[in-house]
Amino acid sequence: MKRPITLTSGQFGDLSFEDLCKQLSEIGYEGVEVACHAHVDVHKIVNDDNYLEWFKSILNKYDLKIWALGAHLIGQCVGDNWDSRLNNFAPPSLKDKPEEIRLWAIEEMKVVAQAARRLDVNIVTGFLGSPIWAYWYSFPQTPEDMIEEGFLKIKELWTPIFDVFDEYDIKFAFEVHPSEIAFDYYTSKRLLEVFDFRPTFGFNFDPSHLVWQGINPNIFIRDFADRIYHVHMKDAKINLDGRSGILGSHIEFGDTRRGWNFVSLGHGNVDFDGIIRELNQIGYMGPLSVEWEDSGMERIFGITEAYEFTKKINFAPSQISFDSALKGKEDEK
Repeated sequence: MKRPITLTSGQFGDLSFEDLCKQLSEIGYEGVEVACHAHVDVHKIVNDDNYLEWFKSILNKYDLKIWALGAHLIGQCVGDNWDSRLNNFAPPSLKDKPEEIRLWAIEEMKVVAQAARRLDVNIVTGFLGSPIWAYWYSFPQTPEDMIEEGFLKIKELWTPIFDVFDEYDIKFAFEVHPSEIAFDYYTSKRLLEVFDFRPTFGFNFDPSHLVWQGINPNIFIRDFADRIYHVHMKDAKINLDGRSGILGSHIEFGDTRRGWNFVSLGHGNVDFDGIIRELNQIGYMGPLSVEWEDSGMERIFGITEAYEFTKKINFAPSQISFDSALKGKEDEK
């Protein structure tokens, strides 16, 4: 059985849920990773049976399934140090109210877990936020206890949420990402240790955030094999031309002067062949969720091309050794 191919819906929030599902069905996608901020009201899923049935009817109409809910923006509000950008992720009534935004996000994440269970979905993808992202360069000089305090703060904030996730038998797949408490290999390892390797917590593997940092995504899969709970298919192209820097120069995504950009699948530097082989080796059979973010390409063309790319490379592991016939002849002697 091949892994299902889905699309992350957050980048298509300007389309209605039905319009998006219709488009995905016509292209050939088998499901959708539904972004809570864009295409589903989790409170209505939990409390309104009519809304729940309507939501399911749209999926059935277009023969689509859900394997994960996306709660990235909500999760960011849980662990971040507040600045005005978080106003865009929270209800307007909470504008410029940092602690109220955080408390809202904590309770909202608990509702997301309940909604996932009502939808028979076992995975929620998302971010955790970070109270220490501003310290990543360690200047002014940052003592180790400040870093440890940040990791422990995330544990303190998220433990009550994960308790509810456990109550509903939902796993949280965290996306390793710049601006998060864990943004590379070693911070990811540290975060697992801080949470005492709690089974609730694993990774939404996204190679695009690793490759431009110089991290080998294939090794990430291999070393964290038992924590790969969900997979994003997303590419990034590195373009260090002598002027551009790896940190982006405060130039907007899509601008070709940047040192790297997110691009449609197959147009960048991610080794997807190697990734599929590693996923085969660890036995991952969950969805391959296309997260499409290419500011230089028309998006319907892009998600169609991305589907075809993923379909072509979505090969299953071999059930026999290529030299098994020769081994058999040896055994006969």
